[in-house]
Amino acid sequence: MQPRLIAEDLEKGFETGSGEKLEVLRGISMAINAGEVVAITGGSGTGKTTLLHLLGALDRPNHGRVFYDGVDIFKQNDESLSRWRNKSVGFVFQFHHLLPEFSSLENVAMPALIGGQSLRQAQLRATKLLEQLGLGSRLSHRPSELSGGEQQRVAVARALMNQPALVLADEPSGSLDTKTAGLLHEELLNLSRTQHQAFVIATHNPSLSQLCDRAMVLQNGQLFQE
Repeated sequence: MQPRLIAEDLEKGFETGSGEKLEVLRGISMAINAGEVVAITGGSGTGKTTLLHLLGALDRPNHGRVFYDGVDIFKQNDESLSRWRNKSVGFVFQFHHLLPEFSSLENVAMPALIGGQSLRQAQLRATKLLEQLGLGSRLSHRPSELSGGEQQRVAVARALMNQPALVLADEPSGSLDTKTAGLLHEELLNLSRTQHQAFVIATHNPSLSQLCDRAMVLQNGQLFQE
C-alpha cells in the first residue's frame, strides 16, 4: 500500500535580520501511512512547526517535494493548494484560534461552509462531531464560555469537519492540564483508529509520543527515529 504522505529531502531556511540565512530543516524525508499516528518531538525552536507547515502546504520548501496520494502537491498553484488543504488536511494548533464571535457549532461548521457545503449538512456534521467529543451540550456556547479543554476539543472537531485523510497537530495539548491533556490524547488516537486518518503530531509531551505508533525526533534540522 502506498503511503498517504511522502516528504522527500525537504529544506527550509529563513533570512535573519542581519541578512544571514538560518537553516531550519536540512533534508527531511519521511512517509506516513493511512491510519498511522506519528509523533514529532524535539526542543523548542527545532523546526517542528515549520515541518508541519510544509507537510500541510501552509508554506513552500526551499527544496524538496511532498507527495499526497502520489501527487506532488507543490506543483499546484496557490489557489489549488488552498482547495486541497480545505478538503484533505485538518490542522490543530496549540492555541485553538476559534472565532470568538461564533458558537462552537458555527466554528466547527466553518470549513465545510467554506468548501461549499450547505448550511444544513454542515450543521449536522458539526453536531455529530461535537457530540462524539463530549460537547453535545455546548453547541451554542461561544469560546469565552468554554474551558480550555473544551475549546481545544472544539478545535479538534473543526479540524475533522471535512473528513480529512491527514491531520496535523502542533502541540495540541500544550496549554492543557495533565488530566485534560490525557483525555484529549485518547480522543485523538481513537479518532485515528475509527476514521483511518493519518495524524502527525508535534509535541513536547512524552506521554503523548509514547502512545503514538512511532515517534521521530527533530534535531539540528534533521529527523531521526526515536
